[in-house]
Amino acid sequence: MAFRKLTNSSAGARHATIPDFAEITKGKPEKSLCVRLHYHAGRNNQGRITVRHKGGQHDRQYRLIDFKRNRIDIEATVKAIEYDPNRNCYIALLGYTDGSKGYILACKGLAVGTKVQSYSGTGEPNNGNALELRNIPQGLSVHNVELQPGRGGQLARSAGNYARFMAIDGEYAILALPSGELRRVPSRCRATIGEIGNAEINTRNLGKAGRSRWMGIRPTVRGNAMNPIAHPLGGGEGHTNGGRQHCSPWGLVDGLKTRKRKNRNNLFIIRRRDGKTFSKAK
Repeated sequence: MAFRKLTNSSAGARHATIPDFAEITKGKPEKSLCVRLHYHAGRNNQGRITVRHKGGQHDRQYRLIDFKRNRIDIEATVKAIEYDPNRNCYIALLGYTDGSKGYILACKGLAVGTKVQSYSGTGEPNNGNALELRNIPQGLSVHNVELQPGRGGQLARSAGNYARFMAIDGEYAILALPSGELRRVPSRCRATIGEIGNAEINTRNLGKAGRSRWMGIRPTVRGNAMNPIAHPLGGGEGHTNGGRQHCSPWGLVDGLKTRKRKNRNNLFIIRRRDGKTFSKAK
């Protein structure tokens, strides 16, 4: 994917870069695979803000993505590569031989006319094909990996991401995740061959604050720029924290660990993201 730079017609367009959308082959989405997405703008059912810095995005239609790939042994053809406003990678429209349609995440190298299939047993490990981990050759890159059989893909789903299939250990497959974590996943879980496309999306330059607002990102104000009643770091003469450590408006220190020490999923993690291993619970 390439980017094109806008003309210097205004301050907002001077540094902005946008994708050239050369891979996109269809503009409007498939109506039968779209549902209305109700936007809460970071508010709960009582109308109170529970997630800050959200609100004001464009209206979107949610594309129903087939993360489960449960149309087993039915061949499909890629009909189009489409843009999805709900994620940073492109999606592929599939037309199955039984007449049904579906969306999947567009992996690197997937083009219109490519044949893909979800196999029940062994199959061809081509890009876009879905197989159980125990039937995938070791060393391949996979994405849209399940954590529980039949639940649907949960790992390696964003643009440019992939998990490396390392080995089989009994009933589990060992995967190296994009974060550096090394973990076990049941070998009966399904995964899709290949890497997610659109890996250069993080190199774009928004150019102006308005593009962040279009995406639903509201401004983030520094704590020491607020009044004392609004933030523990607020007030004072000039820009100073008063010797206090950086914290949230409620006094919580940044970087607080939120993972439970006795999380049952720790049993499946061989190596953590920081390179350490979980100590055995006493």
